[in-house]
Amino acid sequence: MSRQIAVFAVVGGVNTATYYGLYLLFLAFLPYLAAHALAFLLSMVGSFFLNARFTYRTRPTWRKFLLFPLTNLTNFVITTAGVYVIVDVLHAGSRFAPLLASAAAIPVTFLLSRRIMLPGPDRCIKVQRNV
Repeated sequence: MSRQIAVFAVVGGVNTATYYGLYLLFLAFLPYLAAHALAFLLSMVGSFFLNARFTYRTRPTWRKFLLFPLTNLTNFVITTAGVYVIVDVLHAGSRFAPLLASAAAIPVTFLLSRRIMLPGPDRCIKVQRNV
C-alpha cells in the first residue's frame, strides 16, 4: 500500500503539471471555469491510464475507464468550488487557484480510485498491529 501511495503521488504530480499546463493554455482564450473544466477532463484521461499502469498495476478496461470519472467527481466538485472561492470570493487571482484548490481533494481521490481500479480484497487497506 505504501508503494501505491508513493506512486499515486508521483502520478498525481505528473497529472497536476499536465492539468496546469492545459489550464494556462486554455486560459488564454477561455473563461477560467471553462479552462479549468476542459483541462480537468483531459488530464483525467491521462490519470486513468497512468494510475492503471503504474499505481495499481492493473489492466485498463472499459468498465474501469467508465467508472473512473466517478472517482474524480468529488475531486472536480472540491477543486471547482475551491477555484471559485479563491478567484471570486477571495479575489486572489485565477493563475494559481487550481493548484491551491486541488490539495484538498487528493486523499479522497486516492481512496476512490483504489476502490475502482482494484478487485475486492486487493483494495482493502490492511492495518498492521504491533502486539
